[in-house]
Amino acid sequence: MKKQVGLYVHIPFCARKCAYCDFASFAGREADMAPYVDRLLREMAQKSDDGLEIATLYVGGGTPSLLPDQLMARVLNGLHRSFSFSENAECSCECNPGTVTKEFLAVLKAGGINRLSFGAQASQERLLRLLGRIHTWAQVEASVELAREAGFSNINLDLMLGLPTQTLADVRQTLRSALALSPTHLSCYGLIVEEDTPMKARIDQGLWELPEEEAERAMYEACRETLSAHGFSQYEISNFALPGFACRHNVDCWKRKEYFGLGSAACGFLSGVRYQNPPSLTDYLAGVPAEETAISPADARFESVMLGLRMTEGLSEEEFFRMHGVTIDQAFGTKMEASIRAGLLIRENGRMRLTRRGMDVQNRVLVDFL
Repeated sequence: MKKQVGLYVHIPFCARKCAYCDFASFAGREADMAPYVDRLLREMAQKSDDGLEIATLYVGGGTPSLLPDQLMARVLNGLHRSFSFSENAECSCECNPGTVTKEFLAVLKAGGINRLSFGAQASQERLLRLLGRIHTWAQVEASVELAREAGFSNINLDLMLGLPTQTLADVRQTLRSALALSPTHLSCYGLIVEEDTPMKARIDQGLWELPEEEAERAMYEACRETLSAHGFSQYEISNFALPGFACRHNVDCWKRKEYFGLGSAACGFLSGVRYQNPPSLTDYLAGVPAEETAISPADARFESVMLGLRMTEGLSEEEFFRMHGVTIDQAFGTKMEASIRAGLLIRENGRMRLTRRGMDVQNRVLVDFL
C-alpha cells in the first residue's frame, strides 16, 4: 500500500509586492516564468516516487493565477506524470481576484484542481489600496462567479483583521459581502507586521496606526459569531468551514503528517527531516540544493503540541503517544498545569485543547511547554 503524503508547489511570481508581504514572491520577473516551470518539472522527475500517493496538493504563491495558461498546464500535467494521486485527493490552487480567466480556470479543472482559494482580504477599497492589493471587491465577485461557471464549488476566501484604519464595522461589512458569495471556507487572519516590509516602515514612521488589541479581539469575535450563525465551524484559530469543507492539506500539516514541496522556498517534511528549497529565485533556477534540518525528538514533541493546539479539536493524546513513543505527561511533566489552572487549556476525553480564551493567548500557553 502506498504511503499518502501532501504536496506543496510554490509559484513565486506576483504582479506587485503587497505592503505586508515577506513571502518568497517576485514582481517583474515574467521572463523567468518558463525557465521556472522547466526547473519545476526537473524537480518533479527527481522526487518522483512510486511508493508515494498524493493525498493533498496545494499550489500557492506568489500568485499562481499569473502563470500563462500553457505554463500552468505544463505544471499540472507534470505533477500527474510524476506522482500518483489518491482517488479523492484534495487539490487546491491560490488565485488572485482579477487575474483569473475562463481559460485559466479550465486549465485548472482539467489538471485536477478541485478547490480554489481567493485572496479577497477586505471589501473596502481604501483597505485594499493600503495593503497594496491590485484588485477591487467587484473583481472578487466576478472571479468567484467565473469559478462557479467553470464548475468549482469548493471555494475559500482569505480575509484580514487588524489592519491600519480598519474598524469593527468594516469587518462586519466584509463578512456580509463574503458570505453573499456563498463560500465553503473562510480564513480570517490577524495581520502580522513583518520586518523589512513597507507596512512596517510606515507604522514605524507613524504614518499608519494599528487598531488597539481590544479592537482587534472584537473583530475576531465578530468573525466567530457571524460565521457560526451561518453554519461555519471554527476548526483552527483562523479557519472556518461548512461541514465537510475543512482544508485537508492544512489539517494534515498541523497533525505533522508528511509532505514535500516543489519550487523556490518550498518546504518539505519527510522521515523526520525538514528541508527548504532556496528562497532565492536565482538560486533555485541554478539548481542550488535544499537545506535539510534533522528534527530532534524533543523538538518533534513540541511541534506536535504547537501545531495540534492550533486546531479547535486539539491534540489526541493517543496519536501523540503513537507518534513519539511517550505520553504527553512523560514528555512535558507538569509544564501544562499553570495553563490548566488559568483556564487556558483543557484535558478531557483523551484530548488536550485550548479554551476559547486560550486561543487568544496561544503563545503564552506554548511558553509553558518550552
